[in-house]
Amino acid sequence: MLHRAWDFVLFALPDLESIAIPGPIFAAYTGLGAALVGRLRMRKQIRTAFTRKIFHFFIFSGAGVIHLLKGLPEVVLFGLIVCAWVLYAVARGDGFPFYEAMARPQDAPHRTFFILVPMLTTLLGGLAANILFGRTALVGYFVCGWGDAVGEPVGARWGRHRYRVPSLLRVAASRSLEGSAAVWLAGTLVAFLAVWVEGMPLPPAAAVALACGTVGAAVEAVSTHGLDNLTIQVAAAGTAWLLWV
Repeated sequence: MLHRAWDFVLFALPDLESIAIPGPIFAAYTGLGAALVGRLRMRKQIRTAFTRKIFHFFIFSGAGVIHLLKGLPEVVLFGLIVCAWVLYAVARGDGFPFYEAMARPQDAPHRTFFILVPMLTTLLGGLAANILFGRTALVGYFVCGWGDAVGEPVGARWGRHRYRVPSLLRVAASRSLEGSAAVWLAGTLVAFLAVWVEGMPLPPAAAVALACGTVGAAVEAVSTHGLDNLTIQVAAAGTAWLLWV
């Protein structure tokens, strides 16, 4: 078991060529996303529920495309670069545009905690999905990246039927049926695209996508506030793996 884990680590780590060539591109891409959401938050006064999820969508989509085109080592490099940008924003703290674009007012007085924990759970979810399910980890990226990205903004704008969810540090947290429906719809659509691009024929792709979107939305609905980036990725990737492999 330890030998297999070590083999996976060696496989997942990017080599020097992988760092030297795409690294600056990944850094610029992430910086562009950070600058965009920071500007939207501070200059345009767009709510954090929207700016945070725009960045979420930006990063998960980037990871999915990189995984398709280049493979896991480059995704790991991309993830580390994203973490560096997020940690820089946290170090700058209150008033820094990128920080304010990610830090929810309702998470106070633990706004930084609820930036760092989702960052870590995103990494852990991606690694766990790759270790456990291999090729279908891609489905986890996209269902979490697109489904979860639309759920919070839809809930913030149109959510009328709200329900409480567990939360770390006793911060009050809720979601909405409208937001959960949006997670289901977006997750199903993007899961279909993911499995179709990976080579699944159209009729079974639709059935697998429906299952992945449904499981992803159900898991998101009950996940502890701050941990859903892990649970959605693993659940969606695992569902695709069970129905495909």
